[in-house]
Amino acid sequence: MARPLIGICSALEPASWGAWSQPAHLLPHEYADAVARAGGLPLLVPPPPEGEDVDPDALLDALDGLVLAGGADVEPSNYGAPKHELTVGTCPPRDDWEIALVQRAIARDVPVLGICRGLQVLNVAAGGTLHQHLPEAVGHDEHRRTLGSFQNSEHDVALERGSLAEQAAGEAVHETKSHHHQGVDRIGDGLVVSGRSALDELPEALEMPGRRFVLGVQWHPEVDHASQVISAFVRAAGGLPAAAPAAAPSA
Repeated sequence: MARPLIGICSALEPASWGAWSQPAHLLPHEYADAVARAGGLPLLVPPPPEGEDVDPDALLDALDGLVLAGGADVEPSNYGAPKHELTVGTCPPRDDWEIALVQRAIARDVPVLGICRGLQVLNVAAGGTLHQHLPEAVGHDEHRRTLGSFQNSEHDVALERGSLAEQAAGEAVHETKSHHHQGVDRIGDGLVVSGRSALDELPEALEMPGRRFVLGVQWHPEVDHASQVISAFVRAAGGLPAAAPAAAPSA
């Protein structure tokens, strides 16, 4: 069977390398590596040049699945809120492109996996809202313990029995690697909460029943080699069940 082609949305950020310092389309290598290990062919999907109108369907025609990767805060005007002083580094062209892309992917039933920021984009694209700074909402900063690092970032997420999130993770209580200061508030239309943080009940998995695979997770499965989430997504993009069949008992 041909390996499914997986588009991974990338950031537009200032970057430096060698003698150069300029805006660049960036994606941490773990995303592409995890998709490749799971049997997919990763394809970087940057936002279009500013002012250029690109039809999301033209891209989706070629893709078997779409990953909304982590990154900068979502511009609050996308969900009708003023900007909090700690909402920084927003990139409206990226937001506009990813929101349009995921809306069309859902309409076409293209498998979607949202990771960290990607969960938040998925929720906003469905009409939901975000908490712009979680310590003000939950009373602690345990969701981003060490800025810029996944070291000591683990906490458990309780997943709903029988949910896509549970099938993808392969367990009902899933240890996750977390690094975020924003989170979902009002849930978008058509989405259901299928996982909550053991720290504070914050929704950390959203999915859309009735679609082949639409799942957003607030954690980072791409940096966790023990996680089955990306493998489940790639399987679904390839037309297979999200959950791998159980191994046959040994003789």
